[in-house]
Amino acid sequence: MSEEISKNISETLFEKNKQAKETSRLIRYMPSSEKILEQRRAENPSSWYRNLSRLQWVWQGIDPIEQESVLARIASSEHSRTTDEWLDTVMGYHSGNWNYEWTRLGMQHQKKANDGEGDQAAEELFKASLCFSIAGYPHLKRDNLAIQSQVLANTAYNEAAKRTSHIIKQIEVPYQNKRIIANLHLVSTDKPQPVVIVSAGLDSLQTDMWRLFRDYLAPAGIAMLTVDMPSIGHSSHWPLTEDTSCLHQAVLNELPAIPWVDHFKVGLLGFRFGGNAMARLSFLEQDRIKACVTLGAPIHSCLANPKMIQQMPKMYLDMLASRLGKDAVDINSLAGQLTAWSLKVQGFLTSRRTKVPILALSMEGDMISPLSDNKLLAMFSHYGKAKEIPAKGIAKGYEQSLEMAIKWLEDELLR
Repeated sequence: MSEEISKNISETLFEKNKQAKETSRLIRYMPSSEKILEQRRAENPSSWYRNLSRLQWVWQGIDPIEQESVLARIASSEHSRTTDEWLDTVMGYHSGNWNYEWTRLGMQHQKKANDGEGDQAAEELFKASLCFSIAGYPHLKRDNLAIQSQVLANTAYNEAAKRTSHIIKQIEVPYQNKRIIANLHLVSTDKPQPVVIVSAGLDSLQTDMWRLFRDYLAPAGIAMLTVDMPSIGHSSHWPLTEDTSCLHQAVLNELPAIPWVDHFKVGLLGFRFGGNAMARLSFLEQDRIKACVTLGAPIHSCLANPKMIQQMPKMYLDMLASRLGKDAVDINSLAGQLTAWSLKVQGFLTSRRTKVPILALSMEGDMISPLSDNKLLAMFSHYGKAKEIPAKGIAKGYEQSLEMAIKWLEDELLR
């Protein structure tokens, strides 16, 4: 994408969004729930509305120094904020605003891509795409800036796909009179390759997963097929229901028609809520899946315990309410509704085991994905295993857990 076009898009966004509604105020709550939120903010003060996934973003390809300088510009902004104590709630599309600062970093990487070529240019565009995606985080519905960030992220990713020496094909799968859009990443098209279907959580886009392919799956000769969860990204036309794996199941059904993948060698890898969907699919389609890995997935306890949902920070509650299409949120009824998402409540973790070997991973002290949940999931899988990554040296733990995940998939897919 030329610098001129980038500049024009940026200026158009700026003009249209001077008065854009600030993200932390998009979701409306019932008066009784507003009281709960105020009380919680007083009890657990935080400097940020968003959960800063610093390590995850660095692992995905953001330069840590660039990341800190973006966060510093947001934190030191003199502009007015929706909530004074939350640094990332600067109103209006200008310096200090979350979306503005991350979009600006994305534009810088896009400019670098114009000065390079081949894989070097592609890498800059993949970085730009990731910055644009973080600009829209946590991707709430009706967040106009986030919707436009997603367009920028997809445009940069598609441009990178043309420049990289790897092969990226966009696959369209018909489903309920619409089309699921998935990105298929291949090392070559010479022969069908084993494939891993990858899904992120409810707050990130499928385009965030490039490094997983480049550094982990591609060297092993394994293809990667990314799919957005229902209610986000390319899958935003479909509401999120307790059938979290419906889109992935439709994609799985389509694999025999895709010539570049070996549909007899299919693995699954899911982060956060994507892990819930992948675990579920491992029970529904056990004859067609060779292995599954979940990372930090909500499986049962946090979903079936309304108190845990009620204790979540506002960003997570906003995100869940947005995914479920809520207009005015009653926190207690939202917490009750999420019980249906528990795989145990759905009857998967009560009687019959799945033949699919599942590796259930999470970080020590993870409230969303406690070790007890992962042990329960592993118990209902033949050869299943649960592993907790120590919180000490968490950056190393991130790499460690991915290495374990890839080894687990390789062992089953490359035999």
